[in-house]
Amino acid sequence: MREGSDRVVPARRAAVVFNPAKVDVPTLRQVVNDEESASGWRPSAWFETSADDDGRSAADAAARSGADVILVAGGDGTLRAAAEALAGSGIPLGLLPTGTANLFARELGLPLNGLAASVATAFSGADRPIDVGVALLQRAGGEESRHAFLVMAGIGVDAHMAAHTNERLKKRIGWLAYSDPIARSVLGNKQFDMVYRLDDAAEVSTRAHTVIVGNSGSLPAGLLLLPDAVVDDGLLDAVVFRPGRGPGWTNIGYRLTFNRVLHRTRFGRLIARLTPRPRAIQWAQATRLQVRLDTPQEIQLDGDPQGLVTGATLSVQHHALTIRVPHTARLDERHPPRTAHRERTVP
Repeated sequence: MREGSDRVVPARRAAVVFNPAKVDVPTLRQVVNDEESASGWRPSAWFETSADDDGRSAADAAARSGADVILVAGGDGTLRAAAEALAGSGIPLGLLPTGTANLFARELGLPLNGLAASVATAFSGADRPIDVGVALLQRAGGEESRHAFLVMAGIGVDAHMAAHTNERLKKRIGWLAYSDPIARSVLGNKQFDMVYRLDDAAEVSTRAHTVIVGNSGSLPAGLLLLPDAVVDDGLLDAVVFRPGRGPGWTNIGYRLTFNRVLHRTRFGRLIARLTPRPRAIQWAQATRLQVRLDTPQEIQLDGDPQGLVTGATLSVQHHALTIRVPHTARLDERHPPRTAHRERTVP
């Protein structure tokens, strides 16, 4: 491509990070080749994940290749690994969703069922800066590890489900595979003691069944878990399940079922202000959440089990990653405007 009379601007080039177990590679290559030809881009560089690489090494190599955009083909786990490598790089990331839930892609309004549409968005969509969650995990032996997440981090039953749900069944029937672990959790009602701190507030001790911290608030089947979560507001949202005895699980189920109505409609927000908030489920919001656990608990990041931890510090990197989205995607229309920063402690 020539700019002016004497300056030549080289054609742009994409890089593709892909999980061969999750995508039809020949079809993906053909669709990318077609988009390259239609857009006047050079042939893309291809980087395959492997059994001993969850995507970070492949994403690192893609970033070093000098790509103008990096396409990531995979589910929430592959995207999380790529985000860990690309956060702060400034290189736009185009997501080609192929997983079971694709919660982050849904939140951003990305194409889910059309590979050609996803690839076209990656090549020519709008750039949207989004936040990246950071999890510093502490283990019983004193070692620490640092990881990124884009959707949710969960401690307790949420992490147990991620670690112990049958993968073959999950692949066949999707999130219905979690019904048995959820039922066992409700019946068992196993809880744990923890101490937590929101930003610089005082530490608080509580007993919980599940703790989930998220950058995105929706679950499969349209359930809204974190009503105030927005992917680009520089804040993390947290929810604590404390069912206790009696009607606790009923209150939690009611709130999750109607959260979308209560927080996405004018009438629902009026009802929410007039009705008491159940103690069995409590929300909080901060830029950093520190958790100490009396006994080691399982933790998951974007659906990937991370083993047992004795503590965790969860924070947010504001606008650390740029995602290619359709030009018609408008997240601000999907979330009512906030009136004030909210921090609720869970006594």
